[in-house]
Amino acid sequence: MTRPTFQALLCAVLMAGAAAAPALAEEKVLNLYSARHYQTDEALYADFTRQTGIRINRIEAGAEALLERLRSEGARSPADVVLLVDAARLWKAQVEGMFQPVKSATLQARIPASLRAKDDGHGSEWFGVSTRARVIVYNKARIDAALVQDYADLARPELKGKVCTRSGAHPYMLSLIGAMSEHLGEQKAEQWASGVVANFARKPRGGDTDQIRAVASGECGVALTNTYYLVRLMRSDKPADKEVVARIGVVWPDQKGFGTHVNVSGAGVAKNAPNRENAIRFLEYLASDSAQAYLADGNNEWPVVAGVKIRNPELESLGKFKADALPIASIGRAQVTASKIIDRVGWR
Repeated sequence: MTRPTFQALLCAVLMAGAAAAPALAEEKVLNLYSARHYQTDEALYADFTRQTGIRINRIEAGAEALLERLRSEGARSPADVVLLVDAARLWKAQVEGMFQPVKSATLQARIPASLRAKDDGHGSEWFGVSTRARVIVYNKARIDAALVQDYADLARPELKGKVCTRSGAHPYMLSLIGAMSEHLGEQKAEQWASGVVANFARKPRGGDTDQIRAVASGECGVALTNTYYLVRLMRSDKPADKEVVARIGVVWPDQKGFGTHVNVSGAGVAKNAPNRENAIRFLEYLASDSAQAYLADGNNEWPVVAGVKIRNPELESLGKFKADALPIASIGRAQVTASKIIDRVGWR
């Protein structure tokens, strides 16, 4: 073999290797931007890697910090999947063009249409992967449960000085207020919100766990919380947490009406995902029975996939309930109206 021929062959081999490198990377790597901050998700990611051989590079931060990072990175962003909590945040990411549509027979079959972004023919931009409900908790010694059977009851005059919530500007509250505006119309939703503000026991502060503790202590008579915060206290071995749980009652609101407000954690493929096929594979994994069980058992959430068996006695002890059937996408869009309402009534 002559030297030029050898050099030509060597060059061809090197070029072929370089061309194969991106494909190899796509087979083995997934870059995940996650606003979920739950240690129990570690088992979820490890299980995905065991099943697929795909290694996850993960960046965790608050939702706004992640969105700002995506804005600054632009087309150069390495993000493959963006995982966010709450419809309000998913909607915001979608309208800012952070996702790309995905058409997957697996995702369409397993995740209900009401729990994913609207499909305009090209696929959905995000998919709910777990659900949580927003319930009413009340102090059993101070409040008659019959007074707090619906969200509308939080505006009753009998509850003046007894209602506690977190800030109305928080996405969990924006989503609930947005859902109320979808059901009642903007004017009546504002009247309701004004009545809730008039019943505040204190200015909104703290997170959902703080509201539960304030109800148990008697500082507040009634409050709102996402279910997984409640179940976290129910599963705690700490005597103080057990005492909190013993002092409160739980209501599934609006069981005779539109049903209890439900929200999601959701994920989508990033607009400029360098490993798109791996990203879709990860979303499909999140809809698998094993991943759905991890989410339910590890972080006290409900599966989005029907029929998945969970092993979380405390979560199951809350019982079955009628969930609001509003599409999550419409709740996300309604946050614009919700923001106007909280500004006008002073729910800050």
